[in-house]
Amino acid sequence: MGEGVGQGALRVGVLAYPGCFASEVFGVPDLLTMAGHVAGADAPGYRVSVLSPRSRVTASGGASLDVRPLREVDVLVVPGFELHPEADLDARLARLAPEITAIRAQAGAGTAVVSLCVGAFLLAEAGLLEGRRATTSWLYAAELARRCPGADVRPEHLVVTDTGVTTTAAFSAMYDFALDLIRRHNGARVARATARVALVDDARVSQTAYVDPRLLPQPGREFAQRVMRRLDQNLTERYDLVALADAFRVSTRTLLRRFAEETGRSPLVYLQASRVRRARHLLETTDRTVAAVAAAVGYQDPGTFAALFARHTGHRPSAYRTAFRRTDR
Repeated sequence: MGEGVGQGALRVGVLAYPGCFASEVFGVPDLLTMAGHVAGADAPGYRVSVLSPRSRVTASGGASLDVRPLREVDVLVVPGFELHPEADLDARLARLAPEITAIRAQAGAGTAVVSLCVGAFLLAEAGLLEGRRATTSWLYAAELARRCPGADVRPEHLVVTDTGVTTTAAFSAMYDFALDLIRRHNGARVARATARVALVDDARVSQTAYVDPRLLPQPGREFAQRVMRRLDQNLTERYDLVALADAFRVSTRTLLRRFAEETGRSPLVYLQASRVRRARHLLETTDRTVAAVAAAVGYQDPGTFAALFARHTGHRPSAYRTAFRRTDR
């Protein structure tokens, strides 16, 4: 892959390992190939190889990968793997000790290291996320922060680069990273043109708009669950901490402390997120005006609502509707 590329080519290695997502092994190289065609023969290109410390690798879905021995590269890309809530992540990472050693060695040699999606867990095991900002799939960001408390996990970000280490959000964020790499290697014009050819969005800034809170691990504590249920049932009511505490026969201080212990946030922050979640649904599935949607989730001032919505999703309400409007309603 990438043979025949001329002088100035960026050497990109993709680290393949058992069970990695095959699409993430080839997604970045394929986009780089397109960029090479868009840039032209005289532009600096990419020399890409699929590397492994193993002689044979079977990726997700049983796909056999043709791999080459580890070698010196400029950029090492670590794809993600299938991860579900019941998975024994410790056992999985233990079986990938050769890859984790290789990641650590490449970083130590000055190679820029990139993880795609939950590939960030391999970087964490290699010690690369300590003291660095990082991201991963929003679904597993809390778990990454728990396992690597020395990392500053930014679950809202699509791509985070911190002193030679890059992490990305889930799956399709590999294209956000690849476009950024193309932009830095070949310039903004080539990156934009490549995005158009591939039908890839080159204007995304956040993964927050894609979060579905129903899929997130629940706190599992009865007190916070009851408070959240009450807030959800009264979205349009003005937030009144004293009244909320009275409803549960506790002081405001106790309510705030117990809720924070069980969820890591305040009732007001939860209420705002719940209101935004409901507003997203209304914007996706109804023709209500933005002002009507704001009122339906407890905001009489559309400007205040729009600012809150943008802070949570990265989009103003009207832009969100344009991007995420459902046609199956």
